[in-house]
Amino acid sequence: MLKPLNSNVILKKEKAETTTASGIILTAPKEKANNQAKVIAVGPKCDSLLEVNQIVIFKEYSGTQFNIGEDEYIIINEKDILAIIE
Repeated sequence: MLKPLNSNVILKKEKAETTTASGIILTAPKEKANNQAKVIAVGPKCDSLLEVNQIVIFKEYSGTQFNIGEDEYIIINEKDILAIIE
Protein backbone atom coordinates (compact mmCIF):
# COMPACT_ATOMS: atom_id res chain seq x y z
CA MET A 1 0.00 0.00 0.00
CA LEU A 2 1.28 3.43 -0.91
CA LYS A 3 0.87 6.21 1.65
CA PRO A 4 1.74 9.77 0.54
CA LEU A 5 3.38 12.20 2.94
CA ASN A 6 2.61 15.89 3.51
CA SER A 7 0.54 17.43 0.69
CA ASN A 8 1.38 14.79 -1.92
CA VAL A 9 -1.14 12.73 -3.85
CA ILE A 10 -0.61 9.34 -5.49
CA LEU A 11 -2.22 8.91 -8.89
CA LYS A 12 -2.55 5.79 -11.02
CA LYS A 13 -2.35 6.21 -14.78
CA GLU A 14 -5.23 4.60 -16.66
CA LYS A 15 -4.27 2.06 -19.31
CA ALA A 16 -5.23 2.71 -22.92
CA GLU A 17 -8.27 0.75 -24.08
CA THR A 18 -7.48 -2.15 -26.41
CA THR A 19 -11.07 -3.24 -27.13
CA THR A 20 -14.34 -1.49 -27.80
CA ALA A 21 -17.48 -1.99 -25.73
CA SER A 22 -18.71 -4.55 -28.28
CA GLY A 23 -15.45 -6.55 -28.03
CA ILE A 24 -13.66 -5.44 -31.19
CA ILE A 25 -9.88 -5.49 -30.67
CA LEU A 26 -8.21 -2.20 -31.57
CA THR A 27 -4.85 -2.39 -33.36
CA ALA A 28 -3.95 1.12 -32.22
CA PRO A 29 -5.24 1.48 -28.63
CA LYS A 30 -7.36 4.51 -27.84
CA GLU A 31 -5.06 6.83 -25.88
CA LYS A 32 -6.15 8.49 -22.68
CA ALA A 33 -4.90 11.99 -22.03
CA ASN A 34 -1.31 11.85 -20.76
CA ASN A 35 -2.20 14.10 -17.88
CA GLN A 36 -5.29 12.21 -16.65
CA ALA A 37 -5.19 9.70 -13.77
CA LYS A 38 -7.11 8.19 -10.85
CA VAL A 39 -6.48 9.29 -7.24
CA ILE A 40 -5.17 6.34 -5.21
CA ALA A 41 -4.20 8.09 -1.95
CA VAL A 42 -4.20 11.62 -0.52
CA GLY A 43 -1.58 12.93 1.90
CA PRO A 44 -2.53 14.07 5.42
CA LYS A 45 -1.78 17.77 4.78
CA CYS A 46 -3.91 18.12 1.64
CA ASP A 47 -6.48 20.89 1.93
CA SER A 48 -8.42 20.14 -1.25
CA LEU A 49 -11.60 18.27 -2.11
CA LEU A 50 -9.65 15.32 -3.51
CA GLU A 51 -10.99 11.86 -2.73
CA VAL A 52 -9.81 8.37 -3.59
CA ASN A 53 -11.08 7.04 -6.98
CA GLN A 54 -11.65 10.48 -8.52
CA ILE A 55 -10.27 11.07 -12.01
CA VAL A 56 -8.14 14.22 -12.18
CA ILE A 57 -6.17 16.26 -14.67
CA PHE A 58 -2.70 17.36 -13.59
CA LYS A 59 0.11 19.51 -14.96
CA GLU A 60 1.79 17.61 -17.77
CA TYR A 61 5.43 17.60 -16.65
CA SER A 62 5.00 17.44 -12.88
CA GLY A 63 5.37 14.69 -10.32
CA THR A 64 7.55 11.60 -10.04
CA GLN A 65 6.55 8.60 -12.13
CA PHE A 66 7.26 5.00 -11.11
CA ASN A 67 5.98 1.49 -11.80
CA ILE A 68 4.90 -1.30 -9.49
CA GLY A 69 4.47 -4.40 -11.61
CA GLU A 70 2.67 -3.29 -14.76
CA ASP A 71 0.88 -0.39 -13.05
CA GLU A 72 2.16 3.16 -13.58
CA TYR A 73 1.89 5.63 -10.67
CA ILE A 74 2.70 9.29 -10.11
CA ILE A 75 3.47 11.05 -6.83
CA ILE A 76 2.46 14.66 -7.32
CA ASN A 77 2.02 17.72 -5.14
CA GLU A 78 -1.61 18.66 -4.55
CA LYS A 79 -1.09 22.12 -6.09
CA ASP A 80 -0.18 20.52 -9.46
CA ILE A 81 -3.65 18.95 -9.84
CA LEU A 82 -5.72 21.23 -12.05
CA ALA A 83 -9.21 19.72 -12.18
CA ILE A 84 -11.50 16.87 -11.13
CA ILE A 85 -13.45 15.10 -13.87
CA GLU A 86 -17.05 14.44 -12.80
